[in-house]
Amino acid sequence: MIKRRLIALVLALNLAFADQLVKEIAVVRLKAQAAIAVIPGWFNLAYVENRGCAWGMLQGHVWPLAVFGLMALAFLVWKQRKIFGDGVIVPAMLYAGIAGNLIDRIFRGYVVDMFDFHAGVHHFPCFNVADAFISVAAALMIFNEARSIYLGRTDGKR
Repeated sequence: MIKRRLIALVLALNLAFADQLVKEIAVVRLKAQAAIAVIPGWFNLAYVENRGCAWGMLQGHVWPLAVFGLMALAFLVWKQRKIFGDGVIVPAMLYAGIAGNLIDRIFRGYVVDMFDFHAGVHHFPCFNVADAFISVAAALMIFNEARSIYLGRTDGKR
């Protein structure tokens, strides 16, 4: 178990580093200019300073969000086996996503977002690599739980 936890943590550190690298590139390349249309009418690269959390909620509450992120990360690492079983990828993605945004909140005072999707008047809130890690990990957890229920597993094994 310690080996799997260590693998998840090392993978998470690498993913969090990748997130921070992409954010630093966004700061250097996007901060001083307007959004760059990658796929016109659908996807832009833009520089956004998010002082809240998902979808811009809780704007201006950087430190409470940082404390919550730190507590969530500590809890997930502590209960890794109970929550994730023998999995490594999903916990690593969650740890990296939480850590990536936590690093921003602590050292920048905001989270750097750069992926901007829209279609006509419909606009999805700008997000970053860490947000994508968290979203994909959550989707995989939901899928895995639904699969376990469908297969009739009630023993908690995945």
